[in-house]
Amino acid sequence: MTTTPPWLPIETERLLLRDFHEADFDPIHAYATDPEVVRYMTWGPNTPEVTREVLDRNLERQKAWPREQLDLAVEVKATGAMIGVVSLHDANTDNSSFGYCYSRDAWGQGYGTEAAKALARIAFTELGHHRIWATCDARNHGSYAIMEKVGMRREGHLLKDTKANDGWRDSYVYALLAEEWRAANEE
Repeated sequence: MTTTPPWLPIETERLLLRDFHEADFDPIHAYATDPEVVRYMTWGPNTPEVTREVLDRNLERQKAWPREQLDLAVEVKATGAMIGVVSLHDANTDNSSFGYCYSRDAWGQGYGTEAAKALARIAFTELGHHRIWATCDARNHGSYAIMEKVGMRREGHLLKDTKANDGWRDSYVYALLAEEWRAANEE
């Protein structure tokens, strides 16, 4: 039997980044069916069956540690509302991809940046990562604005590399090295 690491859940000023609960189905399904939320994604809008599969997969994954993929529900502490997900893919390596998705009601309030900064800190301080990286649709200003606020830098612009809901899209690639994160976060 494996144990959950002592740094989980992750608490920030306004948020709790935690394992998923069965009760998260409705909020997940709400954002995963919103055409604006999934506009730049390679998935969605979800059917109830797809949302169930996603939640069940996360509930099963979180029974083990270490986890190949670290997906955490993002909850607003003041209200208890589950507003999205933040993830490290290939979490057991030292070069993880990073991602997130949030309910439209949560946009523009700094929650995405707050959660992303917290997960980046865990990647570098607790998991010993050398680098985190992410991609997003080049039209998705909200997504790459979060990456830039976390301190990630744009490393590339890939042309028509990913098939999204509206056809082939260009992607931006962003990354942050542990040494860059440490230099920006030294007291």
